[in-house]
Amino acid sequence: MIKQHISEIRSTLPEGVTLVCVTKFHPVERLREAYEAGERDFGESRMQELVSKYNELPKDIRWHFIGHLQTNKIRQIIPFVHLIQGVDSLHLLEAISDEAQRAGRVVNVLLEFHVAQELSKTGFSVEDAEALQAIVDLNHAPAFLREYPGVNIVGVMGMASNTDDQERIRRDFSQLASIFMNLFSRGGVLSMGMSDDFPLAIAAGSNMIRIGSLIFGERN
Repeated sequence: MIKQHISEIRSTLPEGVTLVCVTKFHPVERLREAYEAGERDFGESRMQELVSKYNELPKDIRWHFIGHLQTNKIRQIIPFVHLIQGVDSLHLLEAISDEAQRAGRVVNVLLEFHVAQELSKTGFSVEDAEALQAIVDLNHAPAFLREYPGVNIVGVMGMASNTDDQERIRRDFSQLASIFMNLFSRGGVLSMGMSDDFPLAIAAGSNMIRIGSLIFGERN
């Protein structure tokens, strides 16, 4: 069934859209099914679960950390994580950069912006985008000139409001897309869209979607 679900989703995706299989709370056996179906981008939101699955599964998987990352948990995932989505503060960006430098790596990250109605969601505000422009621009400079030399800021991540109001969701995605285009005029990753709303996200310009329940079913 997992292979069939993946095939159905992929049949709807335009060229250039990356599918991240959200595997949190799902057992390794189900992840292996997705791997055998050809998937390589997997997303986890808990550090211990990510490390455990990394140790058990093939090493060509590209692991995405998609949850809220606590600074005291960074060190455990730095050696292997492919992309940290959801960098929601300069404090976290600095901590990731420092740990990456200690590990001899430059780690790819996305800046998370908060546009949704829910106050519980984290992220930079829309107003922060202008101040972040200088940091993003400097990130294209040689490492010794960067403010955060251990990270490669490659794009933007965000979530739409948890609502049935399609117009509200479209506005949220449009706002994220506008922030992305202003910050990353040279191109990059715009990660938005989940199981319930990814077609609207893609229509707004998303080139990375995070899908869990449509692939693996509801979590236990």
